[in-house]
Amino acid sequence: MAALSTLILLLCAAKDVMPSSPHWKPTWPSYRVPVILPQSTLNLDKPQFDAEARLEVVSPCGPACHKSSPLPTYEEVKNYLSYETLYANGSLTETEVGIYILSNGGDGARGRSRTKRQIYGYDSRFSIFGKDFLLNYPFSTSVKLSTGCTGTLVAEKHVLTAAHCIHDGKSYVKGAQKLRVGFLKPKHKDGSKGSNITNSAMPEKMKFQWIRVKRTHVPKGWIKGNANDIGMDYDYALLELKKPHKRKFMKIGVSPPARHLPGGRIHFSGYDNDRPGNLVYRFCDVKDETYDLLYQQCDAQPGASGSGVYVRMWKRQNHKWERKIIGIFSGHQWVDMNGTPQDFNVAVRITPLKYAQICYWIKGNYLDCREG
Repeated sequence: MAALSTLILLLCAAKDVMPSSPHWKPTWPSYRVPVILPQSTLNLDKPQFDAEARLEVVSPCGPACHKSSPLPTYEEVKNYLSYETLYANGSLTETEVGIYILSNGGDGARGRSRTKRQIYGYDSRFSIFGKDFLLNYPFSTSVKLSTGCTGTLVAEKHVLTAAHCIHDGKSYVKGAQKLRVGFLKPKHKDGSKGSNITNSAMPEKMKFQWIRVKRTHVPKGWIKGNANDIGMDYDYALLELKKPHKRKFMKIGVSPPARHLPGGRIHFSGYDNDRPGNLVYRFCDVKDETYDLLYQQCDAQPGASGSGVYVRMWKRQNHKWERKIIGIFSGHQWVDMNGTPQDFNVAVRITPLKYAQICYWIKGNYLDCREG
């Protein structure tokens, strides 16, 4: 009974209430975030790296399917949030975690396939051109993975992406051991290098500068789920680079309910395969949501998987507007809605539990991860 009560606490969300003032600003809620700490680490056999990289995940389980699924037990949640860590030398570890509720206000998170179609009517995507946009925030936070997906800078040395970009649920994909992250940089006409250019030469096109990945974290919820009904909820991974990237990054945040989002909309940028070499930006309304997933019809193509889904809201404590990543674009779902086929593109929400986990991966200190 105590474990069940704890689980219900973990599945609680925001403490705030939407104000009714006509001058209301969409404001970042204050969340009670749990603490997730490593308990034990086990060395595993080196992986084979024999899986084919998939640039999207297709699942037949839609909003109704997820909403009708039973709540996981406390032990199941701990198991899903345990994780594997892959190192650049090919070694692999598995870490079991504990979930804790602090007394000072700290608790947290609460089939069938067909031809892929991720463009809904008129294609509303925007290709971003020119260094004045590509190299400036927030577009500069989008990076390309050597496996073909997209990622987002979330710290000085960390990139958030989709788990399926490096692991198919059963095995690590080819190239995961030598994974690299690509940063768009201008390619100057005169062939000069570096960013301190004193002449008038303007960049005519962009190129990628690549940084190797030092280690990768993937939650066991994805590995055990194998991209099925449960696995889709855990389609996220964190990459640690071998050296700092020296760019402005975007913070992660706990995903508010869709009704609290500005205009009910989300935004993300990625490297869609049908527009090679282009960074593609889009925004759209959220159509439905579950505790772990956002369902929307943002136009997207394979390659955009792993993009950070973000919104811009008012940060009351700092008295300023702030963008935060609240989800990770995962892929495409075909859903049977009362006998009528319907397509959705799906993003994994950053819940309080996932925030606590990802933040700990980044900072290594739970005291820095108390506010989502």
